[in-house]
Amino acid sequence: MKKFMLALLGITLAGGAAAQMKPEDAIKYRQSAYSAMSWSMGRIKANVEGTYNKDEVIKAANVIQSLANSGMGALYLPGTDKGKGWEETRVKPEMFTNKELAGKVATDFNREANEMAKVAVAGDAAAAKAQFSRLSETCKSCHDDFKIKK
Repeated sequence: MKKFMLALLGITLAGGAAAQMKPEDAIKYRQSAYSAMSWSMGRIKANVEGTYNKDEVIKAANVIQSLANSGMGALYLPGTDKGKGWEETRVKPEMFTNKELAGKVATDFNREANEMAKVAVAGDAAAAKAQFSRLSETCKSCHDDFKIKK
């Protein structure tokens, strides 16, 4: 119950701060966070497909875990389905209308990001590769459902 209340408080506070944010700023923050996640996913991929460096995987997994648990959902404000941050947003309107699927995709991603951070600490390259595959699938799912292709 205590964890639930803390999570609820975090969402409430993030939502209040986000409500005062300009749509273009919310889009910029979203795009920046996804860029950092992409860089970190690339770092893990390079390690699980090449020479494995436990410390590099831990660093990258921690970035992904942190962003996954940061309350980024608050950056999907009304009016941010269109517009420009660093570039035009590529979020599909379904992100705002299919809340059930968006919630499932976000929950799956958070779960796998948290597990990636745990697995990374153990230092088992094979386990990290398997978990990276599961994490990557959650990313792909979100891209397939909610990201406009270039």
